Parts: sequence; C-alpha cells; structure tokens
Amino acid sequence: MSVSKALGKTFVATPERQHEADADWAVVQRVQKGNVAEFDELIRKYRERVYGVIYHMTSNREDAADLTQDTFIKAFQSIHRFQGQSSFFTWLYRIGVNSALTHLRKSRLRSFFSFDRLDEEQRTSAEVIAALTDATGADRETFVHELQQKLNEAMQKLSIKHRTVITLFEIDGLGHQEIAEVMNCSVGTVRSRLHYAKQLLQAELQPYMRQ
Repeated sequence: MSVSKALGKTFVATPERQHEADADWAVVQRVQKGNVAEFDELIRKYRERVYGVIYHMTSNREDAADLTQDTFIKAFQSIHRFQGQSSFFTWLYRIGVNSALTHLRKSRLRSFFSFDRLDEEQRTSAEVIAALTDATGADRETFVHELQQKLNEAMQKLSIKHRTVITLFEIDGLGHQEIAEVMNCSVGTVRSRLHYAKQLLQAELQPYMRQ
C-alpha cells in the first residue's frame, strides 16, 4: 500500500511523484527514529532544486545559498512534525519559499529573473528567445540585457506571491496542485495568479514579441 493511501494524504501526484514521495517518507521515518545521517540523502536529492527556486525568487546567489542552507536547517529541526500529510518535496519547498518570501519582504528586493545563465539553461533559453525575438549573435546578447531590464521592471508590478507562483510554474515546472500545496492556497488561486501575472508580463513585453 502506498504512503498516501495508508496515511490518507490529500495531495494528488503523478505515479513518478508518488514513488518519490513514498521513497522520501521512508527516509524521513528513519531520521525520525534517530538515524539522523539519513537526512544527508534528502539534502543531496533536493539541494539544487531548492537553491534554484530560491535563486529565481531573489536573483542573488549568496542570498539563495544562505536561504537554502536555512531551509534544510529548519526542515531538520522540524522533521518530527512531518507526518506525511503532503509529500516531503512539497513540505520542504514550502519551507524554502516561505524563507525566501520573508527575506524579500524584509529586504524589499525587486529584481526577479536573471539571464546570466541562458546558455547553460537550454530549456529556458530556447523558450524565452524563441518566443520573444529572432535575434542572433551580437543582436541576441544586446537583446538579452535589454530584456532582463524590462522584465525586472515588469515584475516590480507583481506582488511577491504572484512572482513566486510564476517562479514555481515556469522555472521549476511544478503543477497547479503542487504549487497550491507549497503556497498553502487553492488551485483556483494559483490559476488566477498565473493568469494575472502572464497577462501583465505579456502586456509589458509586447514590444519585444515577434511581429
């Protein structure tokens, strides 16, 4: 019997995510029983993913590294409170997102996306460049820098919650249900925030869209 059925979980997962949740729950249970070294497995598994979503929320590598470390410290300190009502993945992301949101509110950071790794992030590069421009070569480099400035300006008009939803959906690839669990809101709210954010960004970046 899967963990979700045994514990009456409410989250909806794909077979792959369900398998991941079951495997994580087994590790968590060993940690809760005193085998704290097992927590390193969870750190190795999710460190880069947590860092990625926080980095795209803060646009600062040092802050993202510090907040990622803080996320795992908080998760370890609270591990006995986790009873499997959601996947560990969702629970951990919620801690990370909340830490980033608190940091953003305190520091009032406004920069959002960073395109300094476009060549490394082929999926993002292909989608952004193909959707917005025909530029190549030197023109492409000029475009990327200008787009970064305009996109950051557009993101200033979104609330932190709207920026977070866009990050989780567009950058980290989470589904509506998973985002709802991370953000502790309804799926309808997630869809509404995504719709609003995309409409605003499309309007602000219209001059850069291919004619």
